[in-house]
Amino acid sequence: MEFVVEPWHWFVLGILLILSELILPAFAALWFGIAAVMVCILLWLFPMMGFTTQVITWGILSILCTILWFKFIKPLSIDKTKAGLSRESTIGQVGMVIHTGLDHGQIIVRFPMPVLGSDEWNCRSTAEVKVGDRVQVIDILGNDLVVQPHSSA
Repeated sequence: MEFVVEPWHWFVLGILLILSELILPAFAALWFGIAAVMVCILLWLFPMMGFTTQVITWGILSILCTILWFKFIKPLSIDKTKAGLSRESTIGQVGMVIHTGLDHGQIIVRFPMPVLGSDEWNCRSTAEVKVGDRVQVIDILGNDLVVQPHSSA
């Protein structure tokens, strides 16, 4: 009696590989699982595929899924915040004043991208500024950023 691989065999293998991603520290089994589910669909559409063709197709689809992940999808998930970066990466950031008149002459500045993990900061200004002015970080003083009016030139 010869063992015949059915589409559901590939589906179960795919689901097991995808679920194994919960246990494994690497992010690789997911793509092999997705490829196995794709082979399941292809085998369901083309039931005359031989076992060798199925395995080769699974290998090719696994490689393609992995390449697509690293080439196109992973770059979309890169963290664009400045959190955890050094003082030098904070100096020079430009934001907009959204609130003035706080205690001790502080202002609140909103940055277009998070600076050190937050997009709004209590700041101290070296010159008089008003709501809507653009300011640039020149120093870090304790938990506050020191800013000055930003010149467009």
